[in-house]
Amino acid sequence: MEPAATGSGQGLPGVKQTMVLDTSSDVPWVQCAPCPAPQCHPQADVLYDPTRSSSSAAFPCSSPTCRQLGPYANGCSSSQQCQYRVQYPDGRSTTGTYISDTLTLDPTSPISKFQFGCSHAVQGRFSNETAGIMALGRGAQSLTAQTSSTYGNAFSYCLPRTASQSGFFILGVPRISSKRYVLTPMISIKQAPMLYLVRLQAIVVAGQTLSVPPVVFAPGSVMDSRTVITRLPPTAYMALRSAFRDRMRMYRMAPPKYQLDTCYDFRGVRSITLPKITLVFDHSAAVELDPSGILFSDCLAFAPNNDDRALGVIGNVQLKTFEVLYNVGSNIMGFRGAAC
Repeated sequence: MEPAATGSGQGLPGVKQTMVLDTSSDVPWVQCAPCPAPQCHPQADVLYDPTRSSSSAAFPCSSPTCRQLGPYANGCSSSQQCQYRVQYPDGRSTTGTYISDTLTLDPTSPISKFQFGCSHAVQGRFSNETAGIMALGRGAQSLTAQTSSTYGNAFSYCLPRTASQSGFFILGVPRISSKRYVLTPMISIKQAPMLYLVRLQAIVVAGQTLSVPPVVFAPGSVMDSRTVITRLPPTAYMALRSAFRDRMRMYRMAPPKYQLDTCYDFRGVRSITLPKITLVFDHSAAVELDPSGILFSDCLAFAPNNDDRALGVIGNVQLKTFEVLYNVGSNIMGFRGAAC
């Protein structure tokens, strides 16, 4: 997801920055001048330059804010400015100076002294020429935490079926009645406190519940806005794949694509009938996937993770057209179908 955000200084028009929303990290960051290639990746927007903003300020190393960076702290610069570093699980990283400035998501409600990383070097490629990551995790540095007094420690988003359609991102508890959402409790683990997890209880294919022992789902599943394809425990994935292939026997299979091993050749096929797939979360929260959330590049949009003891991941493809609500203050996750 790439909503536009604007950081602005007093008396300056601000610089529009296209950011990726990431629910699995804590520190927001944006590429900052000076940021030469190859230390920085190409971006579509004008590079943010903190020296041109009268409201921008770097945190001193001695400041409480710098000391509270914890695992994201990266020492001091020669000018005693607080340095940060974020290392992502896939090996990518960002380093730079930890600063604050005014963030404007809504022209009527600018967020003053918003804290974020001013990145001067990235390792690994980040997506679609975006300017950085807008972190929405549970840590004190995230957008969610920094705006909790204003927006109530909650947010939601909706990804449309196709890139030509519109989705949305909302900070705050929606004004829509909670009765219109399927609700399930959030869980958390000490090993990764920034993550939002839910408990998957069952998977239903064409009205039939898959025979998967409950212990397989016990570790929980991460709700991750940046992950594309859902990762299931191998036992659950094998059961899903078998049931799906059985109900897709009328179509020609095609060679695997990347990690996707259940692919089809739909050339010449006028209409495709997919079996319904429902993910059932704790408290019997049943989420029937939109057809756009079942296939990816003509392949079943699921893959197995390493073993049954590992955390699963619910990817963004599966939740297309759903408003996904993270009510962090109440520890509740919600799903509202046909929202975008």
